[in-house]
Amino acid sequence: MVPDGEAPKRRATRADVARYAGVSPAVVSYTVNAGPRPVAAATRARVQDAIRVLGYRPNAAARTLKVGSTTMLGLIVPDSSNPFFAQFGHALEDVAAASGYALLVVNVSNTKDLALGIRRLASRQVDGMFIAVKLGMADLAALGESGTPAVLLNQSDAVSGLPTIGSDLYEGARQGVRHLIEHGHRTVAFVGESDPSEERQRGWRDALAAAGLELGPIAAAEFTRESGYAAGQSLLTLEQRPTAVFVSSDQQAVGVLRAFHEGGLSLPADIAIVSLDGSPEAEYSWPALTTVVQPVRDMAMDALERLVQPNAPTRFVQYATTLLIRQSCGCGHLQS
Repeated sequence: MVPDGEAPKRRATRADVARYAGVSPAVVSYTVNAGPRPVAAATRARVQDAIRVLGYRPNAAARTLKVGSTTMLGLIVPDSSNPFFAQFGHALEDVAAASGYALLVVNVSNTKDLALGIRRLASRQVDGMFIAVKLGMADLAALGESGTPAVLLNQSDAVSGLPTIGSDLYEGARQGVRHLIEHGHRTVAFVGESDPSEERQRGWRDALAAAGLELGPIAAAEFTRESGYAAGQSLLTLEQRPTAVFVSSDQQAVGVLRAFHEGGLSLPADIAIVSLDGSPEAEYSWPALTTVVQPVRDMAMDALERLVQPNAPTRFVQYATTLLIRQSCGCGHLQS
């Protein structure tokens, strides 16, 4: 309540901030909304200082009505319950929130649903979208029809005309398998996609070939715990059991671990495991998984910058991975 005789305190406006900072109201808008035009660092600092001094609070509803912007971004993933995509989604949500955006997540159960997911997000008038699923021609057409800016994530190849980000999964797999070979393992199995051209399987194959070793057994598995569990059970039935396994994801590796525990194996004494992703789930499994880490936070920051900044480069950027050694392969230090 305002005391008698006192006028109510007027709420600071964008124009007030502009006058205080010595800039145009448009520059204030670009600073608050992280675009659509870039703002020089010194100018942005003056605007942010004016916002703090004046106590300016942007009216999100008014901005939506006035400029037709929901200040919302979309994320399409195959499965948000997958620890890797959950971690990636959390990182994207954090960096988006720091720039004034909310994040709407859409799951697509298979690639056939991707075009539908793109249309769903476009119907919500999101300002841009991240797509962490491989696109086909129909999906590219749906994206073009939507007119919505997009950045592709979790990709292994460039997509013409679109900013594309991925990790070097091939080199990550080679790195993990080389580590097992360097610790004396000569029969290293593979758990993952059955396609020999898939990046992780190619890395496994090439690491063994470079060491003059024969390929170990392949246990085909989808990217689920259940499929990893079934793959682990199949490895237990082999007459010549491998001494080590490279698993394509942490989520699959948790299922493999359960199968090995139930089969009476002691890790890493009886069999060693290296997986790929670097999700929190790997740290809290038992034993804790040695894993090839994808730099999720760095990729999330890069993805947001390329989505909201005008004239962002559309080239393919592939991030290096890091081997994080824990108990599942019998060592305990960090190797880059």
